[in-house]
Amino acid sequence: MTIENPIPRLLRQDRVPLGIAFMIGSTVMFAISSALAKWHMEVYSAVEILFMRSLGSLAVCALLILPRTGLVVFRTNRLGQHAGRSATQATAQTLIVIAFGLMPLAGAIAINFSSPLFATLFAAIWLKEKVGLARGVALAVGFAGVLLVAAPGADSFRAGALFALANAVLFGSVTAAVRGMTTTESAETLTMYQMVFLTLFFGLALPFFFIGPTGIDALIMLGNGIINGIGQYWWTRSLTMAPPAAVGPFYYFMLVWSIALGFLFWGDVPTVTLLAGSAIVVATGMFLLWHESAKNNRNNKKPLAAD
Repeated sequence: MTIENPIPRLLRQDRVPLGIAFMIGSTVMFAISSALAKWHMEVYSAVEILFMRSLGSLAVCALLILPRTGLVVFRTNRLGQHAGRSATQATAQTLIVIAFGLMPLAGAIAINFSSPLFATLFAAIWLKEKVGLARGVALAVGFAGVLLVAAPGADSFRAGALFALANAVLFGSVTAAVRGMTTTESAETLTMYQMVFLTLFFGLALPFFFIGPTGIDALIMLGNGIINGIGQYWWTRSLTMAPPAAVGPFYYFMLVWSIALGFLFWGDVPTVTLLAGSAIVVATGMFLLWHESAKNNRNNKKPLAAD
């Protein structure tokens, strides 16, 4: 027996300008959250930072989702898959936070933007989606952009780039897994299980990495979770108000905010190779977004076969 999505899917009228505003707002929240994580990496462990952030995000998501859905949002027959993809995501988040501590914020974010390339690759492997010539070229060009971003700098930069790249690979696999789960799971169910399992996993690891934070630092870490949770909610709201092709490109504004925050707080001046590599990664991501949207539109316009 398959337990279907308990959350009704309502028809919505596209509100593109508001959707774009929510998407840009989410990128501001995500960039601030990443900068706070990088700042705390100077003293605390990635596990402790991520536990506090997950706890704050769980509180925000619960306040926004549960009053509308109740506990029915947790009804699922894919509990193992929720746990598995959350464990992968917990590992990916740990890797990117470590990368923040080893390299400039903008560089880590730029490499993270390559995750759609790996999502395409994993979708081909797991979901049997065809890669095709256009996707194949985008994968090759996008990876070249990643190499440009990762190449310059000292050994710490290269080590950080490896952590960021590993995060992109794992996050790409999570994206492909979520795509396969949306046939039965609502966005609310996926979000709540993600927050619950992430908090649980980081909580179980916390005793091995705990460094007693000061009261102010503990509040800032929890505040980081609230900021991240708001970003997640705004990102989801954006995608419910407008087609991904309309709002998706604005997600890359996160790189702009990351460059600004990196320069403001750490004096990181973006190099030519960082900007060039970032431009290539962003361009290939936007191309894949356009390609998928165009493909979906063509499929939707195909006439139905006669009985």
